[in-house]
Amino acid sequence: MTDAATAGAEAPLARGRGVALWRQIAGTLERDIAAGHLAPGVRLPTEAELTQRFAVNRHTVRRAMEDLEARGLVRIEQGRGSFVAEDVLEYPVGPRTRFSETIRRQNREPQGRILRLDEIDADATVAEALRIRRGRPVLMAERQGLVDGRPVVLGRHYFSVARFPDIARLLSEDPSITRALVRLGVPDYRRLTTRITARMPTAEEAALLDQTRSRPVLVSEALNVDAAGEPVELSIACYAAGRVQILVES
Repeated sequence: MTDAATAGAEAPLARGRGVALWRQIAGTLERDIAAGHLAPGVRLPTEAELTQRFAVNRHTVRRAMEDLEARGLVRIEQGRGSFVAEDVLEYPVGPRTRFSETIRRQNREPQGRILRLDEIDADATVAEALRIRRGRPVLMAERQGLVDGRPVVLGRHYFSVARFPDIARLLSEDPSITRALVRLGVPDYRRLTTRITARMPTAEEAALLDQTRSRPVLVSEALNVDAAGEPVELSIACYAAGRVQILVES
């Protein structure tokens, strides 16, 4: 595979032939991407490197990059540089959404990591969702979801400690929430409500999602219930908006 800094360097620009230089640069980089010389997620050469490679000024390079970004071929992150755009993951959200199952159906490899397990007092939002009194103990499980080794979602999952006293131990042994609930007598559960909003990430969220704070996240707040309609879990998940498209299914 050709190195990102030199891909296509052997093709000089055709000057004075009626095709703008920035269009030629954009076309060269587009061909490198299409040929696989520049893989999805790879950092592109810097503006200075491209200026030297094509023997043009910075404005010409900048115009080419803006064109590629507008067509969805690259993403430009302030302070980090330019990257080849990845395929956007389509993430269906319906009555029975399971992260690993959803990812595997798309022939991708899911992975889950428990980052933190904390027993905390339920605030008003968590207490109302789980139908418990405010201040009662709940387990907050922070979980990172990855696809093909790249983080795409950061979730905080809340469970009533009174109902599931062993949930922390089970999740410390196995990060699968579904398998933990099966062992706790909940063989299946479904989404009762989902609320989706967008906002800018915190510094911690941006770091865990491997993105800058200047790119938004999609926030999904979901309440899962058991077969009897009793609350099982409240989850608040942040998705990397540049990598995930949420599809709401009925």
